[in-house]
Amino acid sequence: MDNLDLPSGSWLDAPLHNAWLQAEGLRLLAFAKASALPDGFGALDARGRLPDGASAETLHTTRMTHSFALAHLQGVPGCLPLVEHGINALRGPLQDARDGGWFARPRGLGDNSKAAYLHAFVALAASSAVVAGAVGAQGLLVDAIRVIEARFWSEEQGALRESFSSDWQQAEAYRGANSNMHATEAFLALADVTGDTLWLDRALRIALRIVQHHAAANDYRVVEHFDGHWQPLPHYNRDNPADHFRPYGTTPGHAFEWARLLLHLEAARLQAGLHTPPWLLECARGLFDSACRDAWHVDGGKGIVYTLDWDNQPVVRERLHWVHAEACASAAALLRRTGEAQYERWYRTFWDFIDRHFIDCEAGSWHHELDPENRPAATIWPGKPDLYHAYQAVLLPGLPLAPSLATALAGYVTKR
Repeated sequence: MDNLDLPSGSWLDAPLHNAWLQAEGLRLLAFAKASALPDGFGALDARGRLPDGASAETLHTTRMTHSFALAHLQGVPGCLPLVEHGINALRGPLQDARDGGWFARPRGLGDNSKAAYLHAFVALAASSAVVAGAVGAQGLLVDAIRVIEARFWSEEQGALRESFSSDWQQAEAYRGANSNMHATEAFLALADVTGDTLWLDRALRIALRIVQHHAAANDYRVVEHFDGHWQPLPHYNRDNPADHFRPYGTTPGHAFEWARLLLHLEAARLQAGLHTPPWLLECARGLFDSACRDAWHVDGGKGIVYTLDWDNQPVVRERLHWVHAEACASAAALLRRTGEAQYERWYRTFWDFIDRHFIDCEAGSWHHELDPENRPAATIWPGKPDLYHAYQAVLLPGLPLAPSLATALAGYVTKR
C-alpha cells in the first residue's frame, strides 16, 4: 500500500528533501536536550533555557522520553540516557506510588487529578522506550497498561473516561476527543510492542465513535467536547476559547491529526489481517479536505488558524506550530496512501510555510505560536516546550504507515 505511484518528483522520494528533514530533526533534538531536570523534563523558554523554578511535568517528560527513544532508534548518540532519565521520572516522582497512575507534576505541585490525556502519553513513551531497549521500560509499560485498563478504558462506551480525582473516587462528567485521539496513537504503539491486536480493535472503536459517528456527520469537523454519555457539548468553553487542551469550537489541527491516525490504523489492521472498513480512508480524506478548506488562509492571512466556530468563522486566529506540523504529516500520509498530486502540493505548501515562519534559525527549534500576522507570539503557548509534534513531522514522511513510529524506525535501521 505504501510508496505506490507517488507523483513524479515527489519530495517523499527526493534524497535532498529527506536529508533536510534529518538535519532539521537533529537541530530540534539539540535544542530539546536542555529540558532535562532532576525529576524529569520541563518546559523551555523561547531561547532554550529552563526558567527559574521550572518543575518537571508528566506531559513534557513523556513526550521527551518518546522523542529521544525515536532518536536513539535512528542512531543518534546520547539519547538513550535521556530515555532512561524519563523512565526513572515516570516510575518515581511523577507516579502516584500510593494510589497508582500519574500526576501532571510531582505530588503537591498543583492539581493532583489523573487525566486520560497524560496516561495515553505515558503508554506511548513506555512503548517507544521498550522498542529502544531502555532499562526499566518494560515495567513502565506494564504499569501504564494496568492503569489504562483498570481506570480509563470503558468497554461499554468503547473509549476512554476523561479524568479522576487523585484517589480515583471522583470521575469527571466529561468526555474528550483530544484524550481519545492520543489514546488511538498510543494503542497503535501498544499493539506493536505487545503483539496484541486487541489494541487495534479498541483504536477502531474510538475512531468509530469520534470520527465516523460525529465528525463525518458534521462536515468532517471534529467535535471535541462531550458529556459523560457522549452527547456533544458544542458551546463548551465558549467563554474560554483559547484553552490549552479544551478550546471552544473545532480545532483544524486535530482534523489533520485524526486523518493521519486513521491511515495508520488502516495500515496496521491490514498488516495484522484484521477487518479494515473503507470509511477509514474516506474519513481521512474528508477530515484533511475540511481542515484545508475551512482553516487555511481563512482570515485573509497565510497559515492555519487555531480554532473555528460552528459557522467556520475564526475564533482564535493565532497560528500554532503543532497544527502545521500535523498538517505536513497528514499530507505526507495521504500522499503515501493514495499517490495523488493534490497531497504533494499541500505537503510542499505546508513545509514552505513552516520554513518561512516557524523555524527559528537564530534561537533554535520552532516558534510555537505566531500571531495573525505571523509574528512570533506567546499568548497561548509561551516558550518552546514541545519537541514531539515537530520531531514527528520530520520523521513520518520517510516511514511506512505501519507499524507505529518506534517499531518502524527499529525495522528501518535493522534492514540497513
